[in-house]
This record gives sequence, C-alpha cells and structure tokens, in this order.
Amino acid sequence: MADWKKNSLHTLHIDSYTAQGFGVARLDGRVVFIPGTIRGEDWKVQLLKVQKNIAWGRGVELLTPSPQRLEPDCPISGKGGCQYRHMTYEEELRAKWDRVNDALRRLGCLDLELPPVLGAEDPLRYRNKVQLPVAQGKHGLSIGYFRPRSHDVLNVEDCSLQPMAVTRLRRAFKEWMEQWSVPAYDEGTGQGLIRHLYVRTNQAGQALCCVVANGKKLPQVPELVEALCKAEPGLVGLVLNINQKDTNVILGPEYRTLWGQDVLEETLCGMTFRLSVPSFFQINWAQTQRLYAQAVDFAALTGQETVLDLYCGIGTISLALAQKAGQVIGAEIVPQAIEDAKANAARNKVENTRFFCGDAGAVAAQLAQEGVRPQVICVDPPRKGLAPEVPAILASMAPERIVYVSCDPATLARDAKRLGELGYRAVKVQAVDLFPRTAHVETVVLLSKGEIDSKKIRVEFSLEDMDTSGFQQGATYEQIKGRVLEQTELKVSSLYISQIKRKCGLEVGQSYNLSKKENAKQPQCPPEKEKAIREAMKYFGMI
Repeated sequence: MADWKKNSLHTLHIDSYTAQGFGVARLDGRVVFIPGTIRGEDWKVQLLKVQKNIAWGRGVELLTPSPQRLEPDCPISGKGGCQYRHMTYEEELRAKWDRVNDALRRLGCLDLELPPVLGAEDPLRYRNKVQLPVAQGKHGLSIGYFRPRSHDVLNVEDCSLQPMAVTRLRRAFKEWMEQWSVPAYDEGTGQGLIRHLYVRTNQAGQALCCVVANGKKLPQVPELVEALCKAEPGLVGLVLNINQKDTNVILGPEYRTLWGQDVLEETLCGMTFRLSVPSFFQINWAQTQRLYAQAVDFAALTGQETVLDLYCGIGTISLALAQKAGQVIGAEIVPQAIEDAKANAARNKVENTRFFCGDAGAVAAQLAQEGVRPQVICVDPPRKGLAPEVPAILASMAPERIVYVSCDPATLARDAKRLGELGYRAVKVQAVDLFPRTAHVETVVLLSKGEIDSKKIRVEFSLEDMDTSGFQQGATYEQIKGRVLEQTELKVSSLYISQIKRKCGLEVGQSYNLSKKENAKQPQCPPEKEKAIREAMKYFGMI
C-alpha cells in the first residue's frame, strides 16, 4: 500500500483531466489531481492535501513528457490564468471532448455520438470583454487577474486572449493612477477608489471603457480621457460605474457617462446589437456565430413555429431564431436585458418577437396556463442549469423539440436526464469551444419528444399556488458542499450551510445535526468556511 500522507512522493501516470483542467492520476485506486500535467505523462508528484480517497498534488519532476506539451507563453502560468497554456490546442480540444462525453454518458446516462469539438480558427485575442481587478500590493499597483481561490491581484501587462486595445488602455490607465496618486480600493478596509477596469471591444476596432469605483466621481477626468484616447484611438466612450458596497459583485447599480458614448454596437448573425456596460454578450464573436448557427440548425424551423426562448438575455439567440420562425417569445429575469432585447429587435426590424421579464420557470408556467404551445423551446441557462421545477414545466407545454445551450456539461447532463424521464430523448449534440485555452466549453443538445410507456404526461400549474421563491433556491446542500470542496478544498457541514442560509434570509428546512438537549450550543461556522459557502451560493444564484 502506497504512503497516503501529505508531502509523500510518488511516481504517477496521468490518465485523464478534471473539469478544471487538472491532470488525474491513480494511486492504489485513489485519485490524485495535479495541475499543469498532460494525459500520458509520467510525473514524480508530491501530495499537498490528502483526504480519504482523493488528494491534490504538485508535479516536482517530469519523467516522461507528452508530445503535446508546450512551453507556457503566459507570465502567470502556474499562478493563475488559463488552464491549458501548457499543451497544444489539439490536446485541449480532446480534453474538452472527453469532459462533455463523460458528463453526458456518466451523469446523463445518454448514449449519444459526440462529434469533435468545433474549435476556433484562432484561439488568441478573441475576448471582446474583460473585467480587470485593481489593487495596491507590496510590489505596487496591480491590474490583472485574481490568483485562483483568492482575491490577490496578479499584475498582467498583456493577456494574449485580449485584443491589443485592452493592453494599451490598461497601460494608460495604470500610468494615470500612478501619476495622479489615485488610490486602489482595499477590500479589507473598504477604503480607496478604483475597484475594476472594464473594457468592451467590437469587430469594428472600437472600445468602450468603464471604471468601477468606490465613489461617485473620479479625479483628473480630462487627463484620464486624454491619456486613454492617445493610447487607443478607437476609444468611443468612458463610463463611471459606482459600486460602494462591500460585495464581490463587480458592477454597482449606478452609471455616469464621463466622455463620449455609453454603448458599443456589434454585429452578430447578420444583425446589429447595442451593448451597454452591463449587457450580456458572448465574449467570442466568431465562435458564438457557430454556436448560434448550431442551435438554429437543431431547431429545424420552417417559418411557421412558435419558439419559446428562455434565459434570452439581450435577445441574441431569439433574433437568430426569429429569422426562420413564425414567432419567438423570449424570457429573461434581468429587466435591463429585456429592455435591450426589445430595442435590438426594433433596431433590426424584427417584428415577430415578444419579450417578458421574469423567472424562466414562472414565465413558462404563465404561458402554459394561457394556452401557449410552442413547437420549439430553446434554453440557455446559467452555469447552474435549470431549476428543479423547470423541466416539468417545459414538458407540460409539449414542444416537439427542446434545444438546450449549456456552458456546463455536468448540469446539462443532469437536466437532459430529467427531461428524458419526462419524454424528451436527446438525439443530437455538438460542443463548441467559445473559450480557447481555458477549461470552459459550450454544448448544444437537441431533445426530441417521445413517449413513456405509451402514457401522456400531464402537469398542472397554478401561478397563485406556485412558490416562485423555490426557483431561487438554486442548489441542494450536497451541491453546495461539492462546490466548496472543489473550489477551496474545505469540507462544510449541512449545519454550517443552514446557518449561512439563515444569515442570507433564505428559507431553511428542518434543522441539521442539532443536539436533542434543550440548551445545547451549536458550533458556529468559521469565517473562512462562511466565505466559501457564500461564494458557492452566489455561484448557484441563491444570493
């Protein structure tokens, strides 16, 4: 039996990858995660954190390198940044194919033939939006990225995933802060001014810059505008976002236009979209077009269908579908996004769309009660996937096809399995790489209506009786525990989770692990675990 202790050394063979891009090795039937490794390699590994059946390790010596290995070209590789800079793009696509295929088969119990992932022609300089945290550290002012599982800011002069316009604007902004002694925000004290630098770019070579600040005004605005315009001639506007709350949410509720315009226009699928700072828009223009084309293809529209597009955002997929549908009904919970969707439809003279602001499940249930029976439903939910109630609501509307666009293969597989139990069989799938050099991957699945034991499904809903707060609960205790363990390597109890849910004003069921004694004292959740639980709850959209 191998020594299963912290700091012990082992020679291990990498046989697969985690969802986060870590290499996976086996030691006496137990699993070891090692970042920066490639499938097929042999490493001498030091165990850093050991639990009963899993461990996290560090590669200390590469014994057998993979032919797919590259020398990382990123200055913060290994400290943060992209997960796949140490391997060829071909191997990265194979890793993403494995991830999607494993999720569909193991979690979704789906027997689908998965084609190769649609990779990008150019995996560099594709991001059209970036949010760079700003902090003052012992080595001076840093503008870049957070170190993994921390709020330490790594100073990044240039990121090869961003357009050069971002690099130029970042440099000019940093020089302006240093020249005029503009203080960065300090999360510990709540003091300081500058929190984030936010930049959008478009295919026309234009840029929109937003400064997120802990205050309602900036000093030396004319000098800042001059510096930014000199650095980037394509700059069309400078916006101030005011965020004075102690929160991890980047953007605050209030905006001021300091110079120029506060929107940027972009073309997608032959249409023009006007993007404000908070507007959701896919960050990879070229690959988004391939993703949406795949969704439209799966929808198999003839021009007569009613299509329901849930989680529609600013209406990008809705308008793409509307070109081939009879009518499209979009739903989104963010009010500003719905206003943008309506404006985008008007701008592109698309008249066969309607948009509703509300929770996806509640809007779908309302439409079902009104007798709306779409032939096709398209869903593009956040990473947490569909709320538990939504699959049954979709099935109650009896669409012929459901097109599911997902940014997380695991929640996609879970929801496809739920829909399968309700009579919708997954028949086609295609993964698209929207985020080259990172561990993220998008997937589109087509589900077609079938029969279960020759019985029709009947699901009735009453909006008056429906507990819509349930849509916001987001995740089970086990899901929260899993997320915390995955991100922080901390174990948290159900008791701790229930304590934090109460602090956040969320409904809690029966008490967990409570003593039978009347005056028994409960152990209180430690601060570091509370922080981790809150982050997991934010991830699942619960707070």
